[in-house]
Amino acid sequence: MRPWYREPWPWLLMAGPAAALLAGAATLWLAVASADGLVADDYYRQGLAINKVLAREEAARRLGLSAKVDLKEGRLVVILHGQKPEALLVHLAHATRAGHDLRLRLAPAGAGLYQAELPPLPAGRWRIVVEDPRSSWRIVQEAS
Repeated sequence: MRPWYREPWPWLLMAGPAAALLAGAATLWLAVASADGLVADDYYRQGLAINKVLAREEAARRLGLSAKVDLKEGRLVVILHGQKPEALLVHLAHATRAGHDLRLRLAPAGAGLYQAELPPLPAGRWRIVVEDPRSSWRIVQEAS
């Protein structure tokens, strides 16, 4: 008679629980290693401020402002139609990971053209907010 560890059945029966333990350990590691970027700490205050944000977008519409945003390799280019401020502030917000968000100040480079150096961006969906330095108006766009 062969010893038990030479038989296939004990190993086959132990494979299921061993796989569950490995999957549980991997899930625990993922939960601890990655932060949940979708939940804001100050969600109540952000909810109260939404009317001010909407008023700034309406101010851009009243002024007849529109922007074309181009994310080229290593460069962010904004073509602004309408009023030309001395600089533009651009906030690039990643859809799910707040740690990848960027704030850039764009210098004028010609008639309605603003540009700045852009570090490599991770793939995903981006929310682009273009505003003037005084925060009196803003334009919001989406990009992939």
